[in-house]
Amino acid sequence: MDATVNERPLGGRETPPPPAAGGETRLSTVYVYEAPVRLWHWVNALSIVVLCITGYFIGSPLPTLSGEASAHFLMGTIRFVHFSAGYVLAIGFLGRIIWAFFGNKYARELFTFRFWSPTFWRGLFAEVQWYAFIKPRPLKFVGHNPLAQFFMFWVMVVGLAFMIVSGFALYSEGAGPGSWQDRMFGWVIPLVGGSMQLHTLHHLGMWMIILFVIIHVYSVIREDIMSRQTMISAMTNGYRSFRDDDPQ
Repeated sequence: MDATVNERPLGGRETPPPPAAGGETRLSTVYVYEAPVRLWHWVNALSIVVLCITGYFIGSPLPTLSGEASAHFLMGTIRFVHFSAGYVLAIGFLGRIIWAFFGNKYARELFTFRFWSPTFWRGLFAEVQWYAFIKPRPLKFVGHNPLAQFFMFWVMVVGLAFMIVSGFALYSEGAGPGSWQDRMFGWVIPLVGGSMQLHTLHHLGMWMIILFVIIHVYSVIREDIMSRQTMISAMTNGYRSFRDDDPQ
């Protein structure tokens, strides 16, 4: 099947697909997301939730706790959970890169940003019009639409890579000189101007990801309802179905 299903023209009058016989809904179903991609998606989502919650408290720790300080290890536990989730995120990211070489063509979409393609940019602006309630119906793509591809590349590839590298660089301060974290990532700290500057950038990266997650959840639910194609179930069973009963 081609990259799009029932792709409408980008300008002029849009013609809805012909109705199914007997007025029934006609479905076109494609297997898009393989099991390793779906597993990475949900493990990645859980890791990000844990990292954001613990990262917030690392940046804004609790002012006090009752009783003797020696009886508490709350912040130490929070840091341990944060570091553990960071390792899970990094290992999952490496696994996702490897699967891009072995999976189907949709497994590689996350790492592609076809900035040289006029068709890509036309599709992106068409999706912007759809989300802005200017276009009555969206184009239908089997994999990620160009707008989703754009943001997934810059946030979930470039953004996550920065968070992983900066996170291990900050971790190297505690691991100490000569540790593998220091040897591999310690150079990042002087590159950005010091530890405090890197802490700030890492913290801002957290808020960027939180904003992306909010928009991502909203857009997936909106698309599942309004674009007549399955989005939520596609990331649980791997199949995307396209309904041909678009309202006129």
